[in-house]
Amino acid sequence: MLLNTPIILASKSPRRQELLKLMGLNFKVELKDVDESYPEGLNPAEISVYISEKKAKSFKAENEIVITADTIVAIDGEILGKPNDRLHAQQMLQKLSGSAHEVYTGVTIVKGSKLYSFYDVTEVICRVVTSEEIDFYIDNYKPYDKAGSYGVQDWWGVVVVEKINGSYTNVMGLPTEKLYNELQKFI
Repeated sequence: MLLNTPIILASKSPRRQELLKLMGLNFKVELKDVDESYPEGLNPAEISVYISEKKAKSFKAENEIVITADTIVAIDGEILGKPNDRLHAQQMLQKLSGSAHEVYTGVTIVKGSKLYSFYDVTEVICRVVTSEEIDFYIDNYKPYDKAGSYGVQDWWGVVVVEKINGSYTNVMGLPTEKLYNELQKFI
């Protein structure tokens, strides 16, 4: 895709930055502090889109395309955000052990007054892990900046994830397949 319009990625996530580079897009990173709270009663897909749109609306880009995203892990209706501390990470990873969960990423593309949002969902199935494996993972991979306390691109994804139904890059934090198609329609 040849895209001449400048792109701003509004994300500090190194994984999202890596994925945009792999897509061949030229972009710069700009960050704004945005309150990531959301109204009660939203389902995980709605939450991810709501927060992504909140992030996008904090930008006033007329000549650039701004891309924002928010990723949420959900298991049995419970939202697992980023862990607050080690104990919280342990609790989340224990919940994911031996079960299936969903990863939702809401994405918003905005330029001027034009705003478009979408989401993707991927089912992830994990094998049973021991407390020692969870501690090993937390000690060695420090998953404190990741929804659900894990990264599919590291040890957890290589050793613990048994199956993925849907987009792998969505689990990393950006459904690149959908984003590519939506950018082509957007411009």
